[in-house]
Amino acid sequence: QVQLVESGGGLAQPGGSLRLSCVASGNIFSIYALAWYRQAPGKQRELVARIIAGDGTTVYADSVKGRFTVSATNAKDRVYLQMNNLKPEDTAVYYCNVLVLGGGVSNHWGQGTQVTVSS
Repeated sequence: QVQLVESGGGLAQPGGSLRLSCVASGNIFSIYALAWYRQAPGKQRELVARIIAGDGTTVYADSVKGRFTVSATNAKDRVYLQMNNLKPEDTAVYYCNVLVLGGGVSNHWGQGTQVTVSS
């Protein structure tokens, strides 16, 4: 099992920045990938960014490319999302996610943190 706790959400103005953090504990040795998802009201949860723990390969949603940056510690116990040039459409609950390989495949989620972009 892996436990995830997010922090760093809040209110930002359009064009502003926020940095989300997620602390992982438990079976972090078997983490293969760390990611951030988001879910806006009335919409499906979508992938924002993912980083592969072994080699640092990253993937971003087209809507955030060039504005958001995902990073993680080598110990795989923390993942960050630096969000710059925020837009109102970035408003959502952001969830930390890890994919664990070992004795099967399992997905683990944090409780979510609200990000609101408004003037």
